Amino acid sequence: MRNYKTQMEAAKKGIITPEMKTVAEKEYMEPEKLRELVACGQVAIPANVNHTSLSAEGIGTGLRTKINVNLGISGDCKDYSVEMQKVQMAIDFGCEAIMDLSNYGKTNTFRQELVKMSPAMIGTVPMYDAIGYLEKDLLDITAKDFLKVVEAHAKEGVDFQTIHAGINKRAVEAFKRQGRLTNIVSRGGSLLFAWMEMTGNENPFYEYYDEVLDILREYDVTISLGDALRPGSINDSTDAGQISELIELGDLTKRAWEKDVQVMVEGPGHMAMNEIASNMTLQKRLCHNAPFYVLGPLVTDIAPGYDHITSAIGGAIAAANGADFLCYVTPAEHLRLPDVNDVKEGIVASKIAAHAADIAKGVPHARDIDNKMSDARRRVDWDEMFEYAIDKDKAKAYFESTPPKDRHTCSMCGKMCAMRTTNKILAGEKVEFCTEK
Repeated sequence: MRNYKTQMEAAKKGIITPEMKTVAEKEYMEPEKLRELVACGQVAIPANVNHTSLSAEGIGTGLRTKINVNLGISGDCKDYSVEMQKVQMAIDFGCEAIMDLSNYGKTNTFRQELVKMSPAMIGTVPMYDAIGYLEKDLLDITAKDFLKVVEAHAKEGVDFQTIHAGINKRAVEAFKRQGRLTNIVSRGGSLLFAWMEMTGNENPFYEYYDEVLDILREYDVTISLGDALRPGSINDSTDAGQISELIELGDLTKRAWEKDVQVMVEGPGHMAMNEIASNMTLQKRLCHNAPFYVLGPLVTDIAPGYDHITSAIGGAIAAANGADFLCYVTPAEHLRLPDVNDVKEGIVASKIAAHAADIAKGVPHARDIDNKMSDARRRVDWDEMFEYAIDKDKAKAYFESTPPKDRHTCSMCGKMCAMRTTNKILAGEKVEFCTEK
């Protein structure tokens, strides 16, 4: 029987938990150093006591950039087997987190199976599930009803929950005064905004925030403070609504830490490249260096079908400047629910962004695999190159689609391969083309 409720409480008591040991080993960090970072809130280890299949991961200062994959059932796509294919793909690619964003019917069937089999962290947005879970229309849901969904997800083993607690009446007033091109683009945020406007009440997650924290503390669920007023276009980034909510999230972060509940803070959204670095600094300052979880940011609004690329560009810049956790974006963003291939493209783009940022940040051993790849390229060892590739199957398929006569080259350069030429000269051999067959 453990004598602590949460990872943060253990860390404050000087206890190094089994989860901390696992994370420390993965991150090449001394366990005591990690414990200190968890104790002060700069690192979160989302690890619900009921998620027994979890392989713990840390998110925050000094650690590798982690990525999240969004999945889930919708009214137009109800095939659980397809969603489980996406889950398996995310696990096979080594994604650290999966968010179940199901918003149709009784979603706990899919979620319980997900928790049972996934070594990755599991996240949810209870607001998405409220209508289906409670079987009530939005206007009929009471403030305390919303908390029932939070508790149900916590009991099922979810490791982190996105709670849109920052969109209170003060933040809404700032949003209304600003006047936006794209208004509110957060699904959960828009539902809460509608509920608040229709009932005249304060955001229930803000009004009853202490009760929310008590539920999360009981199961060691990390709160991911949702950015309901994140910008949905580069025109709206860094505006009064976004910043007003961020100020509220900073206060909510401290309140959660006082109850030993771990925190992540969510961020934009859509944002021009020149604003990203300053936004990362602003969030870390206002939210006391809590781990930062960003959706993108997407650096332009005109690339539907290619938003995994706009997101990867923004994500790499964000993570290099302090973001800790990237939510993937697929080519289907803004268009439809992603299929299995979309999920793969989104995962790979996000992993590239995260890894590139880790190299830039000097994360220990981040460059090791790049050096191994470069050495294999120097030796023109294709099998070894495929092994180091993020997407091994695609790399191999591309190479073999137009195979060279000489396996020590590729079909681009043939015998004029720079590696081959240099290797021959350094080995004391002649380079001849006309006489070679």
